[in-house]
Amino acid sequence: MRIGEVSDATGLEASAIRFYERQGVLPAPDRTDSGYRDYSEANLELVRFVKRARSLGFPLDDIREIVELRLTGRAPCDAVRAVIAREASLIESRIQDLQLLQGELKHLRRLADEVADDWPRGDCVCHIVQSGFETKVEGTSREATS
Repeated sequence: MRIGEVSDATGLEASAIRFYERQGVLPAPDRTDSGYRDYSEANLELVRFVKRARSLGFPLDDIREIVELRLTGRAPCDAVRAVIAREASLIESRIQDLQLLQGELKHLRRLADEVADDWPRGDCVCHIVQSGFETKVEGTSREATS
């Protein structure tokens, strides 16, 4: 089957499939005599796997390793479990960071509502943001970056 058919069957753009091949995430498929990519059912299943793994947030390096394990006849289950555990932990950490940020933004919103436009202009760009440069949110100090 050609790349367009694989794209239709998986919902993954042909350009993405070619990208994954260039990155070594997907093996290069066989070629027809005229040079077209010729995908097998096994290739199709790998493309489906890559699409699903990416939707779960798996990094390309990990997907490449998992696919390589499978192609060499080894079960990639341990590697998959490790990626799932690591990514879940990273997401949990990101959620905590986002909750802190949400609290800080709510605090700034209350501050903004309290002072409205009565704040002295001076040299600051925006008194709401700059007054909250270092705010206390639920007992935690979070210094603004960037």
